[in-house]
Amino acid sequence: EQSALPLAPIPMPDTSSMMEDNKLAAERSVLRQLWQIYAETVEPMEQKSFYGHFCAPPISLEEFEARPQVLLLGQYSTGKTSMVQWLTASDSNYFDVRPQPSTDKFMAVVHGHDERLIHGNAATCLPQLPYQGLSKFGGSFLGSFQALALPSKILKDITFIDTPGVLSGSKQRIGRDYDFASISAWMADRADLVLLTFDAHKLDISDEFQ
Repeated sequence: EQSALPLAPIPMPDTSSMMEDNKLAAERSVLRQLWQIYAETVEPMEQKSFYGHFCAPPISLEEFEARPQVLLLGQYSTGKTSMVQWLTASDSNYFDVRPQPSTDKFMAVVHGHDERLIHGNAATCLPQLPYQGLSKFGGSFLGSFQALALPSKILKDITFIDTPGVLSGSKQRIGRDYDFASISAWMADRADLVLLTFDAHKLDISDEFQ
């Protein structure tokens, strides 16, 4: 009698990946329904009452569907970039970490399948990113804004915005060719969490924190 050959194991589908996809699809469906309520009911009331003149302008669809955002603000060399680098578990060369002031741009760290740097003009045009409203600050600022896409697991659920170190005295007028306070306020209005970082060895607080 011939012995029976062992059967090859039947590959099982990746249920965890399927569950995650279903979860994301359900969340997107709920967000779309909430957006429809906002667009049909709330936004017309905002326009009639000129709500944008007194508070925030109408929310765009990209901003509504964006991942929760964490904005990091603080003086230079207080660990903002190092914190983002550690949380994303990335050793990307685009993270410029040095003892002296190094980060001179606003950088949104977002999720992507491959690592790539998206410059400001392109980042404000991509429908996948909620930064179309930044175009109103002009080309001088867009040259100091970029988005970094990383294949980091944590970025599937959250987005980090790294900022230049705040300046003090005349440096805030001479050292920047854009309105740092207005841009920070725009981003803070859309952030779910704002982290202020300080140097424990420096007692003074930069003027731009005002």
